[in-house]
Amino acid sequence: MSRRSLRPQLNQIRGWVRQGRTDAWIAHQLDVTVQQIQAFKREQDLEADSGDPGASNYEEVDLRAEDDAAIAAELEEEAAKRAEEEAKAAEEAARKAAEEEEAADEEKPAKRARRSRSGRTRRRVAAAPLEGTFDHGEEGYGLWLDPAVQDDPIYAEHWAGHRPVEITIEEDQIVIRRAGGGEDDDE
Repeated sequence: MSRRSLRPQLNQIRGWVRQGRTDAWIAHQLDVTVQQIQAFKREQDLEADSGDPGASNYEEVDLRAEDDAAIAAELEEEAAKRAEEEAKAAEEAARKAAEEEEAADEEKPAKRARRSRSGRTRRRVAAAPLEGTFDHGEEGYGLWLDPAVQDDPIYAEHWAGHRPVEITIEEDQIVIRRAGGGEDDDE
């Protein structure tokens, strides 16, 4: 956050300090850091127990717990809204993908099923996409796959263990293929 002047809010901050509001609550209300509030209070000599002659004499109430609870509730509400929006977006994306797949299926003519000569079927079951990440660490580059990949039957049959691979890097994708000619390389 950039440092901004809190001088225009002096009276408001003074009132909050008298009410016993926490620095965190005041910082949240003014969208500044707690350190900025603390520094401003020191500069302006604002303390909760300061004997300001213009201060009204009313019972001091410690509102810190209420402040913290209100801030926590507000943050939880924002997180819940964000999660709800993400869920709606994911649901919408899944619905669109299903519609596109359905439209593509309607356009394709029915094909005759072929049999595999090796006796194994090569039918691929569309599973949920797995996630992964590239590691650009000090020791080199690496690819970390979602641990759920071990439950994928295609991975278990064709990719488990150490396999040499060939990598093609393109502008919008990175393709990883098994190196060598044989499909049934077993080490």
